Amino acid sequence: MKLEGKVAIVSGGGAGIGLGITLCLAEEGADVAIVDINEETAAKAAEERIRILMSIQGRRTVDNMARQLGQAMWEHCGMSRNAGGLTKAQGQIQELKEEFWQNVLVPGSDRDYNKSLEKATRLADSLDFAEVMLLDALTREESCGGHFREEYQTEEGEAKRDDVNFCHASVWEYDGEENPPKFNTEPLEFENIELSQRSYK
Repeated sequence: MKLEGKVAIVSGGGAGIGLGITLCLAEEGADVAIVDINEETAAKAAEERIRILMSIQGRRTVDNMARQLGQAMWEHCGMSRNAGGLTKAQGQIQELKEEFWQNVLVPGSDRDYNKSLEKATRLADSLDFAEVMLLDALTREESCGGHFREEYQTEEGEAKRDDVNFCHASVWEYDGEENPPKFNTEPLEFENIELSQRSYK
């Protein structure tokens, strides 16, 4: 817990990349305050989500499902990943997400401090975030930095970038529950350096 005891304020933390940052900070132990442009809408959305979570009364605990999510991501979306594993994980996460909203058990009440409910809301967000992580890793057909696609490496096992198709900054945009996220890119332009293949030797 690198950020335990620290407080982070995330502007626009109710959705999109802001939500992703919020989750990362929370996972590192920070107390996160979300600042959203529409407080009323955000509050209503949170209340409805809590109502649904409390009403399911399924058979699987949040901790049990969280371990399954973590295992799938650890096995197939670590630093070294490949298309087969990523595709397999997409199916696993989709099945887990469907089961979560039908079979999760959140004991207690929403009127008092409820640690299980807090975990359930975080897991719901983490399932969405995992889907985007897998989609991004599968879409990025190159190796670079902490993203090592096993199909894209040199004969010496070094990361093989694709600067023609992936020299850009990118972000996935939420486009509604029924639609896939939109992929937005902004080209990176270098004036004073020339891109070259990196060697870690």
